[in-house]
Amino acid sequence: MLRLLAKIFIRNHQDYNNNKVRVAYGKLSSAVGIISNIFLCAVKIITGILTSSIAITADGINNLSDAGSSIITLIGFKLSSMPADNEHPYGHQRIEYITGLLVSFIILVIGLLLAKSSIEKIITPTYEELELKTQLMMIGILVLSIVVKLWQSIFYRKVGKLIASTTLIATSTDSLNDCISTAVVLISLVVTLFFPKLLLDGYMGVVVSIFIIISGIKLIKETVSPLIGEAPTKEFVEEVTKKIESYPGVLGIHDLVIHSYGPVKTFITVHVEVDAKVDIIVSHDLIDNIEKDFMNERGISLVIHMDPVDFDDEKTIRLREKIITIVTNIDENLHFHDFRVVYGDTHTNILFDLVVPVKYHLSDEDLKIHIEKEVKKINKKYNLIITIDRDFIGRD
Repeated sequence: MLRLLAKIFIRNHQDYNNNKVRVAYGKLSSAVGIISNIFLCAVKIITGILTSSIAITADGINNLSDAGSSIITLIGFKLSSMPADNEHPYGHQRIEYITGLLVSFIILVIGLLLAKSSIEKIITPTYEELELKTQLMMIGILVLSIVVKLWQSIFYRKVGKLIASTTLIATSTDSLNDCISTAVVLISLVVTLFFPKLLLDGYMGVVVSIFIIISGIKLIKETVSPLIGEAPTKEFVEEVTKKIESYPGVLGIHDLVIHSYGPVKTFITVHVEVDAKVDIIVSHDLIDNIEKDFMNERGISLVIHMDPVDFDDEKTIRLREKIITIVTNIDENLHFHDFRVVYGDTHTNILFDLVVPVKYHLSDEDLKIHIEKEVKKINKKYNLIITIDRDFIGRD
């Protein structure tokens, strides 16, 4: 169904990194949500009035609120697609995270309200005998609702994963919560057919409300994280690293920093090591080509600092290997770059930038002392000058 709708309504529907395509998917998903939820709302309210069922009518009103969530999603995609301006030079894509947060809060509030009404039912249970045809009609409506909501959840999740949308993932969870809560009501209704005086509504409602509250809290955490500024995924870091290092002339990279300003709005800065003996014009042309390729192929703004390095001195190479062994023996998560050696008659200065995880168990000073102690074992004339860098890409 998704593939068919995408082919009909979205031009270049497989270009998921294109912002216009993402917005088109968001609008399509919102339209699907609005139409299907209004359909369920109308069916349930009409059935509720005909059967004098407050429960069915209330569930219809809940579907109306789901249609409202779809409208919020639609507005979010529309606002997030606005071009950059003087006040927001990095664009507006983070608005999508805010709309996802709003949907997450709606889920949490629904869970709390359901918990309140369920506890009230447990404290003051009420028994209302319904006709068989009324109960069967209610069961039919609930089954229809489960089928539609399950389809919605699968649809939203597929689109959410395709275009990396936290808002649609949250909406998918909301639909799944509705599906589960309706299923619980359905089970209670079926049990009531055989055991009319067994009142399960309140207890089942508490179970469902706990599930909804937990999922709401989880979604809030997931949508807040990119707003605060989360580390990029390990897979994305490896992808960027491999692509840059695949260019002939690139000897290595370090100081990789990745900033996300939305699902497809990424800025990257990195230091690229090149051979110091190569003409600087040639190396600069290489750097320009890498930056252009990232922009043309992925829409990523990449800024590269060029670091000329000299790996011809055998003595320096051997010393570098020894320092690598010392550092990795302390912790495999530690690494360094910009390694330089200044040889002298009375002492030799060894300079490098040590990259340390953001949250590390040793202080910077203790780490320097530890490394220097091991280096002095090689030669007491070695003097370390270490600059501490932080690892902003969340290496394990």
